[in-house]
Amino acid sequence: MSRTATPTLDESRALAATVSSIGEQLRAQTARRIIGLDDVVEQVLITLLTRSHALLEGVPGLAKTLLLSTMAELLDMKFSRIQFTPDLMPSDITGSEYLVPDADTGERTFKFAKGPVFANLVLADEINRAPPKTQAALMEAMEERQVTSLGVCRELEDPFIVLATQNPIEQEGTYPLPMAQLDRFLFKIHLDYPSYDEEARIARLTARGQQDPLEPVVTRERFIELADAMAAIEVPPALVRYAVELTQASRPTAANAPGSVREYVEWGAGPRAAQALINAARARALLNGRSVPGVEDVRALVPSILRHRMVLSYAAEADAVSAERVAADLLEHVPCPGLSTRSSRPNWLRRVFSALWHGEARRSA
Repeated sequence: MSRTATPTLDESRALAATVSSIGEQLRAQTARRIIGLDDVVEQVLITLLTRSHALLEGVPGLAKTLLLSTMAELLDMKFSRIQFTPDLMPSDITGSEYLVPDADTGERTFKFAKGPVFANLVLADEINRAPPKTQAALMEAMEERQVTSLGVCRELEDPFIVLATQNPIEQEGTYPLPMAQLDRFLFKIHLDYPSYDEEARIARLTARGQQDPLEPVVTRERFIELADAMAAIEVPPALVRYAVELTQASRPTAANAPGSVREYVEWGAGPRAAQALINAARARALLNGRSVPGVEDVRALVPSILRHRMVLSYAAEADAVSAERVAADLLEHVPCPGLSTRSSRPNWLRRVFSALWHGEARRSA
C-alpha cells in the first residue's frame, strides 16, 4: 500500500487487527523485562508508530533506558544512546569531518564520521543537561530528519525517533528545554514509582543478574510498512474538529477558553498539538484493534500531549495548579462530538443521573 493511498474499510480493519496483534506481542515481550508501566509502554508504542519523539520524565531507576533499548531490540531497530552532559558538543551528536591522507598522492580529503544520531531509535539521556548549542543540533535532526556539517545536509535513517529522558530533581547545572524543542515531542510522559507488588517483582527479576533474550517481533521494513499504512487512514471530521477545539481552548485569548486557562495559562498549545492529538489517537485506536479513532482516544492522550505545550503563569505556581489540572478542565469544558454542549457526559449517563435525581425528589416530597 502506498503512503498516500487511502485504505478501504476492509483494509483498515485488517490493518487494525495486524497492529493490535503486534502490539500485544510487544507488550508481552516487554513485560518479560519491564514490570508495570503499561500506560507508558502504550504511549511509547504510539510514539514509534507515528514516527514521533517523546520525552520521559522520572526519577532514576524506573527502567526508562531499559524500556527503550528493549523496544529497539523487539523492532529490529538500530539503537543509540547519548549521555547528555554540559560539555557535550554538537559534533558529538551529529558527527564530524576529519582529514584522510591518500597513501599514494599524499593529498588529504575530508571524510565524514557519523555520530550516534545516525540510528533508528536514539535515547537522549538527561537531555536537559546539554547547552543550547547542542540542543539546536538535535532539534534540526528531530524536525528535519537530517544533520548539517560544513554546509552539507545528510539525511537520517527511516525511521528516526528520539526518546529523551530527564530527571525532575537535581536541576542544578541543567538547561530548560526551549518551547520550540518541547513542541517537537509528541508526548511528555511521567513515570511514577512502582507499587509495592510491582517493586517486589522487580527485585526478584533483577536478582537473577541476567536478562532473558528477546526475539524481534517485526522487522524494521515491516514496521515502516505498517506506519505508512496507518498514516493513510482517514480520521472522522468531527474528531478533527474536537482536537482543534481542545487545542484552541488551551489559549487564554481564545473565545472558548475555560476560566482556569484564562487565569493560569500565559501561552497555550500551538497547532502541532492538534496534529499530535489526531495522529496519536489514530495509532491508539489501531493498537486497540479499532480501525477508526474515537473521542476516547483523544481524551486519553490529552494530558501527555498538552502538559509540555502550555506555559503556566506565576499565579498557577502560587496556587499549586498543574498542567494536568488545566488539561482536566479543558476536557470538562470543551464539548465532545455528538454530545450536548451543556455537559460532556454521555446521554445515557445523564439519563441515569436524571432518573436518580427525580427519584430522590419524589421521596423527599
